[in-house]
Amino acid sequence: MQLHTKILIGLVLGALLGPLLGDWAVALEPFGQAFIRLLIMIVIPLVMASLIIGTASLGDLKKLGRIGLKTVGFYLVATAIAVSLGLGVGGVLAPGSGLDEEVKNDLLEEYAGTSQEGMAELGEAPGLQDILFNIIPRNPIAAMANMDMLQIIFFSLFLGIALTVLTEKKRKPLIDVLESINDSMVVMVEMIMKIAPYGVFILIAAVAGRFGYAVLLSLLNYVLVTIGTMILFTIAFYPITLRLSGMSPIFFFKRFYEVIVFAFSTSSSNAALPINLRISEEDLGVSRSVASFVLPLGATVNMNGTAIYQGVSTVFIAQVYGIDLNLTSLVTVVVTATLASIGAAGVPGIGFITLTIVLQALGIPLEGLAMILGVERILDMTRTAVNVTGDSAAAIWVARTEGDLNIPTGPPKELETPET
Repeated sequence: MQLHTKILIGLVLGALLGPLLGDWAVALEPFGQAFIRLLIMIVIPLVMASLIIGTASLGDLKKLGRIGLKTVGFYLVATAIAVSLGLGVGGVLAPGSGLDEEVKNDLLEEYAGTSQEGMAELGEAPGLQDILFNIIPRNPIAAMANMDMLQIIFFSLFLGIALTVLTEKKRKPLIDVLESINDSMVVMVEMIMKIAPYGVFILIAAVAGRFGYAVLLSLLNYVLVTIGTMILFTIAFYPITLRLSGMSPIFFFKRFYEVIVFAFSTSSSNAALPINLRISEEDLGVSRSVASFVLPLGATVNMNGTAIYQGVSTVFIAQVYGIDLNLTSLVTVVVTATLASIGAAGVPGIGFITLTIVLQALGIPLEGLAMILGVERILDMTRTAVNVTGDSAAAIWVARTEGDLNIPTGPPKELETPET
């Protein structure tokens, strides 16, 4: 049985058995978190080695500049479209207009304290100027320790550019070391993925066991509208970009759905990054130089699913409080949500803090966050899957425009047990 099939079975069984196991499932959650930590452990060396090698191999700074502009442009346009779609669907279907007053009060009472703790823990979001200025690391080692992906990407690009200036004799020793590190990280990914089905089962079972289905049913309309909008975006916008890239959407999703399932299970773009790099390069034909630049940047900047979540959630909370959003308010949401995604870490729950930025910009009571916190994990899982799909779709489009896309014709490569 193929690995992605085992992962899917683990996900389904976890969702079904989680409520039955209850506290037992929750008690197992640390083992699932340990699995995520194993993957996150190798993100920094893998991204740095891959990005430095890819940049140095380009040998053309003009090409690097083109790739950068195309990548950022794609991400900003996609995010703006995503949040606009979320606002539009939310406004038409009005998920918050029919919420029972008693249910509203119960949710506010049950999750108000948790939402306040969450906001306090996440802290205050930095402004756009701070984000752009702080891209330059004062200490690259500290940036690695803190997993500050934008600073790591900046330093890696700079080092890769510097290597292109050196002679072949001087840069070859470092390139050889980085090649070995990159290959070793790939082997580690293959080893860790052997336990992926069990890690996914534990993670999903813990979520289902902790919240059950009572909260989900009380907010079913909101959940369905949000997830439905994400699905609509995924099957409408991404296939268009794939067609423009010369790739069949069916071919893409057949080879990529392993990453989608994994991202859904872990709720972390960073945790899914190693497997996304492997699938995009080996099974979708994106060159290493493009994938190693576009995908790490996307894990930090590109948040299409999060943008949809912010759009629908803003409309939902405004409707519950009876606040009308005029055209100016809607434009504010689009601009604020798009900018708020820049610099947001690819970790579980980050969409929660960026949503507070949007609500504050419109003067919507932040207490409304308590109403949606009960289903936050389910939505976080879904929007992470949409986010990583957008990262790969962007990488395919950029690779196609640069002539660096070589779509495979054979069957996808299955993970093999590393040779010793």
